[in-house]
Amino acid sequence: MFQGYLPAILSGLGVTLAIAALSLAVACVFGLLGAIAKLSASRVARSVAGVYTTVIRGVPELVLMLIIFYGGQILLNAFVEARGWDYIDVPPFAAGTLTIGFIFGAYLTETFRGAILAVPRGQMEAATAYGMRRGQALRRILLPQMVRHAIPGFANNWLVMVKATALVSIIGLDDMLHRANMAASATREPFTFFMLVAALYLAITTVSILLLSRLEKRYSLGVKTVRF
Repeated sequence: MFQGYLPAILSGLGVTLAIAALSLAVACVFGLLGAIAKLSASRVARSVAGVYTTVIRGVPELVLMLIIFYGGQILLNAFVEARGWDYIDVPPFAAGTLTIGFIFGAYLTETFRGAILAVPRGQMEAATAYGMRRGQALRRILLPQMVRHAIPGFANNWLVMVKATALVSIIGLDDMLHRANMAASATREPFTFFMLVAALYLAITTVSILLLSRLEKRYSLGVKTVRF
């Protein structure tokens, strides 16, 4: 049915999952930094974070990926040439991972900011009154509760980001969509191979939903839901 291309596409699935996982880590870093900046007392930090989230959320992911991939390499090599260093060719895998992480960091910024604000401020004040240092209060009081509030938004962003990994084939990364496209061109059966890719993405998102639902239940243990 797949004329011998199935192993290659499944191998590309591993590349897609690696991109998604590493992009998530990068997005979490940008998201936490952005959330902290938006909640800081510094007007400059709030302005920078506001511009970051506004621009990223207002421009399509594909356009941003092309701008960051090509524009980023131009700026990097302009900086390198100014110092007399050798030309740097950024690998598509690194470029795709950093680009997706940077883009979805803007969405996670709002998710983490809302989660932090959902934790009553009085709990941090009580921790300080009991003699906890700020780092201890963040680790023991704020972060565990913030995770519970952030999981629904985090889950939605993860599902969208997994699907957005298909865009990396545009910049030449050899993921499963790129391999499926080559198989479709060689066999002239695009429907077969693109349906396979769609089924694999559906499988990833379905498993993700199940795992994230279990994670949300675990972090909600002991929390009473008030119904009216």
